[in-house]
Amino acid sequence: MITLGVSDLAGARRFYGEGLGWPILQEDYNWVCFSLGDDSSALALYPWDALAEDARVSAEGTGFRGVTLSHNVRSEERVDEVLAEAERAGGRVVKNAERTSWGGYGGYFADTEGHLWEVATGAMQLPFSE
Repeated sequence: MITLGVSDLAGARRFYGEGLGWPILQEDYNWVCFSLGDDSSALALYPWDALAEDARVSAEGTGFRGVTLSHNVRSEERVDEVLAEAERAGGRVVKNAERTSWGGYGGYFADTEGHLWEVATGAMQLPFSE
């Protein structure tokens, strides 16, 4: 389970659910949980301040947070498609897809809350979600 703190829960829900088409597993008035393609992985969205309070840390976070999420796909074409889908959904492409130093192909988008996602394919032998 990956949980992201968000300042606009409804907007983030639209981005992942309607914009990217990720299926909702569960939701309540203050959180939503999406399937990441198998029975063992999920992405949850939770209000930023409430998540910080739960962890007993300051909610004041700005700039790069030291974390990126990765979405591995089967082809270079799919990398380009996912980046375009994210942009159409209201996200922002922060690095266009290009050849990587490790022999793959990938780029980055930021969701509507600024969380960075790498979309990549290539030499690394990781499980693919699509």
